[in-house]
Amino acid sequence: MVRRLTRAVLRHPEDADDAAQNAFLAAWTGISRFEVTQPFAPWLARIAVNAARDLQRRTRVRRTEEIPSDLASSGQWPDSVAHAALLRERMDQAMESLTDRQRTALVLYEVEGYSHVEIAEVLGVPEGTARSDLFHAKRRLRPLLESGMRGGLDDAR
Repeated sequence: MVRRLTRAVLRHPEDADDAAQNAFLAAWTGISRFEVTQPFAPWLARIAVNAARDLQRRTRVRRTEEIPSDLASSGQWPDSVAHAALLRERMDQAMESLTDRQRTALVLYEVEGYSHVEIAEVLGVPEGTARSDLFHAKRRLRPLLESGMRGGLDDAR
C-alpha cells in the first residue's frame, strides 16, 4: 500500500521506493505519536503521501528515464505486448492529467479501498474535498481512457 501511494504521487519506481523507505523510517521513529485508538493504515498512508511529496519537492530539478532491465522476450504474443504497452502509456498519460491530490485520492479509493472519510484524513482535507477530488479525477479520466481504449483495440486488430 505504501509503495502504491508513493508511486501514485511520484510516478517513478525508484523515487517511489526511496519515498516508501523514508515513510517506513518516519513511521518507525514516530510510532510514539500514533494514537492506538485509531486505525493504523490511514496513519501510515498519510506518512507515505507526505514522504512522497517531500521527495517530489526535493527532486523537481532532476528527471531520469528508466532503462529496461530485461530486454528478453516475455513469451507473450507481440500484438498483446504492444497493446498492453499502449494501454499502459495511455493510462499513464491520463493519470498525468490529474493533480497530485486527485491521483492520490483515486489510488486510495480504487486500488486501496479507502472510504471518503479515510481519504480525507490521509490527504488532510475535508471529506467534501476528497469526494470532489475523486469525482473530478474520474470525470477527467473517463473520456481519455474511453477514446484511448477504442483506438488501442482498433489498432491492435
